[in-house]
Amino acid sequence: MFERLQERFEALFKKIKGQGKISEENIRDSLREVRLALLEADVNYKVVKDFLDKVKEKAIGKGVLTSITPGQLFVKVVYDELKDLLGSANAPLNLSGSPASILLIGLQGSGKTTTAGKLAVFLRKKGKRPLLVSTDVRRPAAMEQLRKIALQIDIPHFTPQDQDDPVQICKTSKEHALKNYRDVLIVDTAGRLHIDEELLKELIEQKKILSPSETLLVLDGMTGQDAVNIALAFDEKVGVTGFVLTKLDGDARGGAALSIKATTGKPIKFIGTGEKLDALEQFHPERIASRILGMGDIVSLVEKAQEAIEERKAKELERKLLRDEFTLEDFRDQIKQIKRLGSFESIFGMLPGFSKFRGAIDFREAERELKKMEAIINSMTIKERLNPQIIDGSRRLRIAKGSGTTVQDVNDLLRKYFELKKLIKKISRGNLRGFRPAIFLR
Repeated sequence: MFERLQERFEALFKKIKGQGKISEENIRDSLREVRLALLEADVNYKVVKDFLDKVKEKAIGKGVLTSITPGQLFVKVVYDELKDLLGSANAPLNLSGSPASILLIGLQGSGKTTTAGKLAVFLRKKGKRPLLVSTDVRRPAAMEQLRKIALQIDIPHFTPQDQDDPVQICKTSKEHALKNYRDVLIVDTAGRLHIDEELLKELIEQKKILSPSETLLVLDGMTGQDAVNIALAFDEKVGVTGFVLTKLDGDARGGAALSIKATTGKPIKFIGTGEKLDALEQFHPERIASRILGMGDIVSLVEKAQEAIEERKAKELERKLLRDEFTLEDFRDQIKQIKRLGSFESIFGMLPGFSKFRGAIDFREAERELKKMEAIINSMTIKERLNPQIIDGSRRLRIAKGSGTTVQDVNDLLRKYFELKKLIKKISRGNLRGFRPAIFLR
């Protein structure tokens, strides 16, 4: 996320940190670099101009120059202004109403239907009881797509019977939600390749019926300034309360995220960070600003870990480790929890200064190795997972065939497991003599 922009800012900060003091001249050179970085990211040119004017005004102010270095000053000024540009603070969902209705609107292909599923998963984690419904009666299989997503995430989906009027579907789905004690109704609407009057009129009618607490415009984060133009058009004609930016895990330059709040005055509420149906993050301006400037995002990383790791299982694992009862069954559970955190690149990308090592680590290969280890353990019997000592040559051959790997792969996994057991025993006894921290890197 924002890799290119991050690289440009880090190179710029490295350059200005070598300056003895901040002057009109080196600020001008630095701001030129910032302008190029932002324009390259497809940020709206008016937004860039306003941003640079504010940075310049604060960076050359005399009141703060004596206490910190020029590099520290410039980084802080850019961070503060970037945070303000993105929206200052997180804008939480408004879930007032019974049921609370969330209307998802946008162009075709922006990711509305997938976002509806992701939003349902997010709300269920918050203790809500969401209901999914599609009012897209024109696109073939649109309702079926949402129904399949609802089944995948095990969240109720309302399928209207013999109804082809989006407005009527809104009425009946709202009634259905009330009767079945669903407290949030998520409505996936029809999209078009272009904004047309028919689409806008249809959306306005649905909005009148639902009186939604949130009208979220779903935008493709890879479209740059086009996303801003689409946002302005929808906000003017329909009225939106916030935005969801999708596909920010891909080759998104970040222009939409950096432009949209300043041009529309409406906040970004969520960002899509992957294809999985739990890959939806609340938008925190201060955290995104920190990521863009290469400072990492430890808070989001901790939150992800808290969601992925069950407290009960963590305590049980601690007990097993202390008693030297760690089995391959436990090893597999740990692999599953790591996978729930997301891709390795997204996890490490939240660490400060990670960009310096981005090209040195093959994350895809590391993820393939993790999947291979899980497949090997899955091919074992429960008895073998609990007592790996019984895995002899014939069992290793069977496990390798069952997991689509080689006997050497099975041997490598078992070697790592037994070395880990030895390490755990040494740590629990306070004896780290002979400890080799790189045993899993061989």
